[in-house]
Amino acid sequence: MSILRDIAATYRRPGAVLRRHLRAGEREDRALATLMAGCVLIFVAQWPRLSREAFLTGAELSPLLGSTLMAWVFLAPLLLYGIAAVAHVGARIAGGRGTFYTARMALFWSILASAPMLLLHGMVAGFIGPGPALDLVGLAWLAVFLWFWIAGMRVAEWPLAPAGAATGQE
Repeated sequence: MSILRDIAATYRRPGAVLRRHLRAGEREDRALATLMAGCVLIFVAQWPRLSREAFLTGAELSPLLGSTLMAWVFLAPLLLYGIAAVAHVGARIAGGRGTFYTARMALFWSILASAPMLLLHGMVAGFIGPGPALDLVGLAWLAVFLWFWIAGMRVAEWPLAPAGAATGQE
């Protein structure tokens, strides 16, 4: 399946999509590509907000874009690898049987699959600005991301659990 179809399918059955990705075997290049694609999309999602900020404050847009690029494309992946490791260790303590790779893929795929919501968040931040609409879209993204990550961690760490046992839906 294509990435776009997988992202759309994740909004219906996040566990099933991640399970299919994990069945393809452990490939760190695939995990890194998934993470980098998600981080690049998050960076792109920041453009409208940064453009609005530059316009309102009179600041130059290029330094704002450069620092955001550095943060999301170079620093965030390192932090996210650490978060995935901590999540795996926590799941292991709770009886999980996955690997560091499966925990990474659960987090990385959740980031990439929830990126369309972040693109919407960026557009609202850029065109409408701070307010209830931005807060609502941000909260919706957080809920979607956590849904994907929890369903993904269930598949990654407890692969033989009954379907829908932990999240109500795969």
